[in-house]
Amino acid sequence: MMSREKEVFVKAILTELEDDNLAIFAGAGLSAGAGFVDWKTLLEPLAEDLSLDISKVTDLVALAQYHCNENCDNRSKINDIILNKFSQKKDTTPTHSVLSSLPISTYWTTNYDKLIELALAERGKCVDVKHTNEHLTLTKRGRDAVVYKMHGDVDHPNNAILTKDDYEQYHLKMEHYLSALKGDLISKTFIFIGFSFTDPNLDYILSRVRVAYEKNQRQHYCFVRSVKEYECNSNADYEYNMRKQELFINDLKRFGIKAIKVEEYFEITELLREIESRYKRKTVFISGAAHEYNDWSEEDALFFLNNLSSDLIKKNFKIVSGFGLGVGSSIISGALEEIYLRGASHSAEQLILRPFPYQEVKSDNLKQCYTQYRSDMISHAGIAVFLFGNKKLKDGTLAMSDGMSEEFEICLQHGIPIILVGATGYITKELLEEYLDKEELPNDFKNYLIQLDKVSDIKELNELLLEAIQHTCKMERLKYA
Repeated sequence: MMSREKEVFVKAILTELEDDNLAIFAGAGLSAGAGFVDWKTLLEPLAEDLSLDISKVTDLVALAQYHCNENCDNRSKINDIILNKFSQKKDTTPTHSVLSSLPISTYWTTNYDKLIELALAERGKCVDVKHTNEHLTLTKRGRDAVVYKMHGDVDHPNNAILTKDDYEQYHLKMEHYLSALKGDLISKTFIFIGFSFTDPNLDYILSRVRVAYEKNQRQHYCFVRSVKEYECNSNADYEYNMRKQELFINDLKRFGIKAIKVEEYFEITELLREIESRYKRKTVFISGAAHEYNDWSEEDALFFLNNLSSDLIKKNFKIVSGFGLGVGSSIISGALEEIYLRGASHSAEQLILRPFPYQEVKSDNLKQCYTQYRSDMISHAGIAVFLFGNKKLKDGTLAMSDGMSEEFEICLQHGIPIILVGATGYITKELLEEYLDKEELPNDFKNYLIQLDKVSDIKELNELLLEAIQHTCKMERLKYA
């Protein structure tokens, strides 16, 4: 079970996501998970040049400046280190992957690497990267996200912010950059990830926002790993570090930053996955295909489908559908009727259609494309509803829908709760028997599935299905074996 503090955090972030008010501030800790060096390791060669012990250095910015001073203001070695250490090809981390899947349009980072941009691009998003003042005046057409690299980019090490001179001149040379950050800190809710809060530039901005808005600052969040006794040399060290962390967390409150404590860093990814799962639960994937409708008349079946999609839109769900034969048309008409004729507050974006051709697929390459197409379609959703599931073959015989079977497997791979309406029969009923054997399913969720297999009255079935969908929205993320 999630702690109350984390539950409150998840709910707050979901609200900000829905209002497009969430931003990310990424520090070196986010990239460390991909294998990039931390700042001490990065600057260790400079310490060796200066005959200093890097383990005893506490001011790394000063260390970089000392190296420049000793080399007649020449920073070529610093540039070489940045270029060589951060231009290496690294895979994005699970945390990058989860963040890029969410509708977050604003990223700030002090990292030189390109992992954030890469993760967003892997999701097919158009990324607008900015690391100079000149970039602020340009807008990339069709962009999905903006990544502000306030300390520079690995491809331009000469302009990287690292020495005391760089920091002291930053508010003069990058004034507009700081203004942009200040604006986002005022208008958006930030999650700080992998950030130590020792950066002078961020401290400069946070202080000014605090002074200007005092107790009316926007709420932000960060993650803090609990102090571990086994990592301390003595019990006295442990108690000292605990007290120091407590004071640090309390000090963050001055800037409107609430610390979410985790025992281990992997919990950050798990929390973000929970947010992703719950956010997507407001999007329902409807899988269905029908040449016939079991014991139902065609009129009753289409009436049921029409009402289902209309009610989902009315309750502010989004619908994803592959326009299955005998099902898709009624799903679309019910949704469109609610969007355009009844609800001024609804949007056409609540209906996502990915039609499939109805002819039989013979090419292996095309089958592979369809599998990827299905997976991409289902990735938008957080709940799946399965209905009916039959098709007519060329010889006139009736067969179970193999496409729906594949969609069932893809839903399992994505960890999506699947509401199989067994009362509609065919492949849906067959898959229900297999699904109910899964130990990961909560008992109350199973009870809904069992009831949806028995109800025959169409109106009662529709009400029960909507109740099951709304209940599923509140469930914690499923982890199928």
